This record gives sequence, C-alpha cells and structure tokens, in this order.
Amino acid sequence: MSGRIFQNVVLQLKENTDRTIGVIDGEGIVIACSELSMIGQRWPDYVSAINNADGAIITSDGKTFKALAGWGAQFDYAAFVSGDNEISRTVCAMSTVSLNSAKAYYEEKHDRGSFVKDIISDNIMLGDIYMRAKELRVATDVPRGVFVVRSLKKGESVPIDVLQAQFPDRQNDFVLSVGEGDVVLIHQVGESAGIKELNKVASTLEESLRSGAESTVVVGIGTVANHLRELAKSYKEAQIAIEVGKVFDTEKYIVNYENLGIGRLIYQLPTTLCEMFLQEVFKKNPIDALDHETLFTIHKFFDNNLNVSETARKLFVHRNTLVYRLEKIKKLTGLDLREFDDAITFKVALMVKKYLTSRGIDA
Repeated sequence: MSGRIFQNVVLQLKENTDRTIGVIDGEGIVIACSELSMIGQRWPDYVSAINNADGAIITSDGKTFKALAGWGAQFDYAAFVSGDNEISRTVCAMSTVSLNSAKAYYEEKHDRGSFVKDIISDNIMLGDIYMRAKELRVATDVPRGVFVVRSLKKGESVPIDVLQAQFPDRQNDFVLSVGEGDVVLIHQVGESAGIKELNKVASTLEESLRSGAESTVVVGIGTVANHLRELAKSYKEAQIAIEVGKVFDTEKYIVNYENLGIGRLIYQLPTTLCEMFLQEVFKKNPIDALDHETLFTIHKFFDNNLNVSETARKLFVHRNTLVYRLEKIKKLTGLDLREFDDAITFKVALMVKKYLTSRGIDA
C-alpha cells in the first residue's frame, strides 16, 4: 500500500492534536508521519512487541502503538503516537479508526487480491502487471501453484473463510472467490516444486472441506506459474482439469492438469471430429452393440495391461473363456484387443464415446 494514503490521513489528524502521529510497516519503517523528518526511519525493535500484542495498544520508549486491521499473524501496518500516557492511548486508538478506514477504502480499489483476480481473469494488460505489482509490493517472479476448488453439489459455494484461515499469509498466498461459487488458491511454492508438492497442497484443501468421510469438493491443479503473467494460463489449466476429470476421472477429487493424459486432448477436439472418428472405427457395428458384460471385460483387460491370464484370473473365468470373448469382440468390431495398435484405438474410442455422452451427444 502506498504511504501517501496514510500520509493524507496523518496530516489531517495533526490539526487536532499536539501529538506526533505516524504509521510504520511490518518491518518497522516509518512510512507516514506528521513530522516529515521522521519518514524513512527504521524501528525494527518494536515489531516483535506489536506482533505479540495481538491488536492491543502497547507502549514502548515513550511511544504508543496499535496494529491496523490485517489478515495474517504478523501485522502489515501499525499506528504510533508520541507519548505513553492515557491521552496518547486515546489519540492512537482514534487515529487507528481513521487509518483503518483509509486502508479499507484503498484495498477495495487497489488491493492485492483484486490485482491477482484481474490477472487470472485476463482483465489487465501485460505491461500494467509489472507497474501494479511494484506498487502493491507483489513479487513477480516467484513460483506459485494455482488451485481451483469447486463444490460437488451444484449451486453451492465453497466456504472461502475455511480456506482463508488455512492459508492466512496474505503476503504470499491469495484465496479468491471467482465465478459461480469457485474458490481459487494461489499459493507460493518452493523453487523445485513439482506434482507431488502440488498434490499435497490440494489434498490439504480437499480434506479441510470434507463432511465426515465424504468429499464435498473437487480440486483442479494447474502447472506451476513461475511469473505473475503465467497465472492466467495456470488458472485455465486448473479449470480444464476439473472439467476433464468430470468426464474421465469421476472418482477422483484431486485432478492435476499434468496427469490428464489423452483425456485432455480429446476434451479439446470438436465434437463433429469425434463423431467421425467413432464412425470410422466401428464400421461393422456401433459401440452401443456391445453389452454391459462385454464392456466390463474390455475395461478389465485394459486394467491388466492386455494380459490374458491375469485378466481371466481377476474375472474368475477360464483363460479360454476370455479368449472366446475377445474373439467375439473382434468379430463385432473388427478390432483385436490382443494387438497393441487395435487396443489403443479401442481405448481412445471408449474415451471419445464417454466425452460425447457428457456433452449430450448420442454417437
């Protein structure tokens, strides 16, 4: 936040008291003061005491301090008044009210959360990102994970307060309400963060919102954004992860964009192209000609890596029985699932069919 916002308030307060009034930031630097010569002074020795006061007024070395409203465990800004008597305490308390109002008004228009929301929504020019980031003191080139949290119940919103309490560091993390009930967490991660660390954060989010043993949300994860300008891309990836997961991984509550595999490709294909593909693959009979038992056999065969013996064991049938079923599938579809190329074609076809069904298309 710009010190000039506080300076305007401080100068107005100066007219009504003989006390020196000012504001220090979280590092103990005087960023606004009725005595202009004091601006820029460093008072790091007071930082710890103000943090430990948990918002209460404290006095030290002939000065009175009170932290302004904030979100994290550490204060962002604190008002100070010269003197340590009752009058100084009263002036400090009243000054805090005015300074908090100015802070709230400024944040409503220029706060970091709104800035980051503009970035992920593509509502800000690339050149403006650098300028605003510098003004708001937001690091531009640190790695961040982007997580979209969506309720499994249509029409219900994700309780943002639970996630804000879980990630209270407003300097490095952003918990934002977006769209129709979604919540986005943008979390600063380590330089070498990979899928494992991102999945761990997502698990924390999903577990914190469970109702008993039941999951209430699905979490989509984008790729790590190493710069602010990459946040929008990662946000879209996290959204795609949820949408693709709804089609191909319905039993998963954490879906990572980097693990979507071929489902991601199919999801981005035109439906007309998908319909043509199915017609070309199943020239003999449509895929709907396969009954439930046959489809179950096919899925088990794929799950066991096209291993006939292992699949027969898992299905509790004789090996020859499974071979017979596979021959029947070959006659119906023209595809021999024991051949790798045919198996790949059939697997993709099943996924394409599932995708079209999710779009309400009967192919």
